Amino acid sequence: MPAAIDAVELTRELIRRPSVTPADAGAMDVLQAVLAGLGFSCRRMRFGEIENLYARHGTARPNLCFAGHTDVVPVGDAAAWSRDAFAAEVVDGVLIGRGAVDMKSAIAAFAAASAEAIAAGQVAGSLSFLITGDEEGVATHGTKMVVDALAAEGEVIDHCVVGEPTSAETFGDMVKVGRRGSINAEIIVRGVQGHVAYPHRAANPVPVLIRLLAVLQARVLDQGYPEFQPSNLEVTLIEAPNTATNVIPGTARARLNIRFNPNHTGAALAAWIEAEARIAAEGFNGTVAVTPQISGEAFLTQPGPFTALVAAAVKDAAGVEPELSTTGGTSDARFIRALCPVVEVGLVGKTMHAVDEGAPVAEIRLLQAVYSALIARYFATFAF
Repeated sequence: MPAAIDAVELTRELIRRPSVTPADAGAMDVLQAVLAGLGFSCRRMRFGEIENLYARHGTARPNLCFAGHTDVVPVGDAAAWSRDAFAAEVVDGVLIGRGAVDMKSAIAAFAAASAEAIAAGQVAGSLSFLITGDEEGVATHGTKMVVDALAAEGEVIDHCVVGEPTSAETFGDMVKVGRRGSINAEIIVRGVQGHVAYPHRAANPVPVLIRLLAVLQARVLDQGYPEFQPSNLEVTLIEAPNTATNVIPGTARARLNIRFNPNHTGAALAAWIEAEARIAAEGFNGTVAVTPQISGEAFLTQPGPFTALVAAAVKDAAGVEPELSTTGGTSDARFIRALCPVVEVGLVGKTMHAVDEGAPVAEIRLLQAVYSALIARYFATFAF
């Protein structure tokens, strides 16, 4: 019988590995050793400089997968922290450390819940872990590549739980059943540099860029979509590198991001931006170039037995009815949904990426209870 796992102590061990993307710093080794001790077959999948792990207990279906990431964002100003960001100290009942909320506690809680389920003989199928070290980075060598590799091999995952910190204000008040899509676009306008007193000899890229951005921002993308908030476009950078006051710059540049609901696709939005750029370039003695990057499409896990099961598990452990939401940023769920239905449930996210990121010890144990209830309900509900 596998030994019980203390979710809080395992979280502390993971936090003590400063796995700032793309570094692993031994975090994956810690988790792999724990899972191997539970009888999981563990497979490291390294792409580029990124460490990934796929581990599975059992060979039968259904296969319930937990997905998450061991990588964390940088500490920022270390002097602003009340404790060393990687010391994993517990202060007044709160575990402080980078990754405590996002999302090493969730990984540890699901591992502890898995140990309970295996010991109790509840796993009438398979449990698996899909863990990446590239969620906080560009996400090109992480979950997406693991999903592609597993799909090519015919590996079947029936349902997936992602441990992102989805609770909004209080533990268990929200789980995520979908996400808006995201597209970034860089716009570079190249004109002709010249003296401000002789504008006829130059081609100023700045007015062209300003007009283009005004057109893009003026469009109301939509009024929302069932289960989704309206799409929004945000300009995140405008610059025209120029150290002189009497020089018309030769180049102006902007970046923007659109978070979009299922009214749109990334490709359609990219085509719209490019079309407006061509119009903006008409009659201009220069060029307007757009480089779009689609980081994910909008998706929704339709209400049904799986979403109901997850909500019931939260109610079992926390005593609250969670809101089924599609708000917030993107997550690796956008890649996993190509394999199976996916729902995200985790801690309160208020301190993620912040100074003194911290998770109350009691809530880490409560999250383990949610996952335990979820696993038990899952294998009692789904059979193959």
